[in-house]
Amino acid sequence: MMEKLNIIPHDHKVNKEDRQRHKKQKPVVIWFTGLSGSGKSTLANMLEQGLYEYGFHTYILDGDNVRMGLNKGLTFSEEDRKENIRRISEVAKLMVDAGLVVITAFISPFKKDRAMARELLEEGEFIEVFVDCPLEVCEQRDVKGLYRKARAGEITKFTGIDSPFEAPENPEIHIKTAEQSLESSINQLIDLVLPIIQIKN
Repeated sequence: MMEKLNIIPHDHKVNKEDRQRHKKQKPVVIWFTGLSGSGKSTLANMLEQGLYEYGFHTYILDGDNVRMGLNKGLTFSEEDRKENIRRISEVAKLMVDAGLVVITAFISPFKKDRAMARELLEEGEFIEVFVDCPLEVCEQRDVKGLYRKARAGEITKFTGIDSPFEAPENPEIHIKTAEQSLESSINQLIDLVLPIIQIKN
């Protein structure tokens, strides 16, 4: 407790509003959530490419990449998965403060953790994207072979098999990748995101 008393936030001269004006965009977090294999990373990458071509300043935080660095010491226990999302949420908040459009692609299966991420940001800065895909379709795709390992008992606490996925109830956007084409999904995303991040002159 005494250590916290010695932490005093510094009031920097350049603030988020300054960076927003400089980059000519509204910084937000676009938070992709869904089962492994649902298409989160594919959509996140294509969205970033599209926004980049429009001239926006973006950055992707992807589950596997973050676990290779910032969160490499964390396991896949429920406690560590919560800590994984907490750290990502704080990093995303810093990036929004830097004026960036942040795109995250994490299973993030628990409603409470996603709500925590939203609450760190100001109103309108968190866009939840539910990448909805039936478990059986995700298992058929099984790009990383994780479902096979989970079914064989080689991986435990795997979302969708022996750990729950709590689907968003009111996401800003709901994409059904087993029913929509990739082109349709990206167009749906672009149509929603562009009006939010564009700053009218």
